Amino acid sequence: QLSLVDSGGGLARPGGSLKVSCMSLGFSIHDYNIGWFRQAPGKPREGIACISSFDKNVNYASSVKGRFTLSSDNAKNAMHLQMTSLKPEDTATYYCATSLRKYGATCSINMDEYDNWGQGTLVVVSS
Repeated sequence: QLSLVDSGGGLARPGGSLKVSCMSLGFSIHDYNIGWFRQAPGKPREGIACISSFDKNVNYASSVKGRFTLSSDNAKNAMHLQMTSLKPEDTATYYCATSLRKYGATCSINMDEYDNWGQGTLVVVSS
C-alpha cells in the first residue's frame, strides 16, 4: 500500500515555530513532486508550498513565503515543513501530497496535480 503519513502538528504561540513532517510508506517520496496544503475551519483547502522531484525547485504561496521552509530527509524518506513566525491565521490542518507523475522538473500548488494525500496534522497557533 502506498501511503503518506503526516505528523508533527500541535500548539504553538504566535511568533513561534513548529515543524510538520510527511513520511511515505511503500514508495520513495522523492520520486514525486511533493505539495503541502492546509485547510482552516470553514475555509477551502489551499496550497502553500511544493518541491519538484527532478530539479528540486520550490514554490511558496505568498501567505507563507519567508516564514515556511521545505526540507528533505532522504534517510527517512520524508519531507519536512519548518514553520516560523507563526500567526493565528496559520491555524489549520496541514496535509502533504504527492503528484500524479514522477520526476517533475517544476511543481505547482494546484491540488488537481496531486493524487496521494496524507491524513493531515492539526496546527493551532494561539496565545
